Amino acid sequence: MRLAPLFGVLGALLYGIVGYYLGVSIVGTYQLTTASGPVVWTATIAGMVLGYFLAPWLIIAPARAARNFLRSVPMDDLVAATIGLAVGLLIAALLAYPISRLPPPFGGILPLVAVLIFGYLGATVMTLRKADFFSLLRPTERSAAAERTASQQLLLDTSVIIDGRIADVADTGFLMGKLLAPRFVLNELQYIADSADPLRRNRGRRGLEMLDRLQQNPGVEIEFIDLDPQDAQQVDDKLISLALELGAAIITNDYNLNRIARLQGVTILNINELANAVKSVFLPGEEMPIRIIQAGKEVGQGVGYLDDGTMVVVENGRQYLNQEVLVQVTKVLQTNAGRLVFATPEPNNLS
Repeated sequence: MRLAPLFGVLGALLYGIVGYYLGVSIVGTYQLTTASGPVVWTATIAGMVLGYFLAPWLIIAPARAARNFLRSVPMDDLVAATIGLAVGLLIAALLAYPISRLPPPFGGILPLVAVLIFGYLGATVMTLRKADFFSLLRPTERSAAAERTASQQLLLDTSVIIDGRIADVADTGFLMGKLLAPRFVLNELQYIADSADPLRRNRGRRGLEMLDRLQQNPGVEIEFIDLDPQDAQQVDDKLISLALELGAAIITNDYNLNRIARLQGVTILNINELANAVKSVFLPGEEMPIRIIQAGKEVGQGVGYLDDGTMVVVENGRQYLNQEVLVQVTKVLQTNAGRLVFATPEPNNLS
């Protein structure tokens, strides 16, 4: 580094002075005589040499580490921590005088302790409550709009990206909020796309293609964010933590993530539930044509499927296997796997 020689010279001067006073303290006098001079000069030169070689390492390495750390800290966290630190130091300064009047040794030690404690508490509390603090700075009439904007942030889960139906939903214009794709979700997608298993590799590549499709859609606002919660290790836990921090909802079709996130108060938009909600509604007594494609589990049952994938179980329908018949709905059940329709064949055969 180009500043290393400059730091070396400054370190040599500083450590040379320290070495000089160390030599003087050893010989007990400032007079450089034949006996004391060599000791003082040796200590001074040793300090200068030590300072020249150690100063760049003591200054540059911490400065580089601090620079890399500050680059990874989000700007809102940095601003909140700075404001909190300033407030904490101000409180410590106001308490310094009365604390310093305490009898020794407390009067000399506690002011420094107060600076450390209140500075740390101020930065920590402000960072943890930054959302509440910044919301107070906004005008009151805009608070409701700010809350709506925050609630419209939608975090994408890995499973829903790979599933691909989110791109079709986005094409319809029903996604009104901003889609957020965290960096750790992209890393998991890339890991799946680089898998040695062909099935996993194809799933990962499909997910990357869906993200590209969403990004190319002019009606969709999607943002890739670098926020990575450090209080969680698994991707699902990171998503929940990030959703709580941002006040965002999670779009997923993962059943386990759905349950765990809702237990923690996170809003979940489940693609599977959406698909079930928009399926055709059939009431008992209605008639519809269905093609029997396989036998059912019970004796005489036949099974067919509607265009949206809904299973239709037809009593006494096995005799119409591979035929299209008119059936009458008798019962509709809603299960975790989706909607299940039971029907009986009408006397008229449509085949």
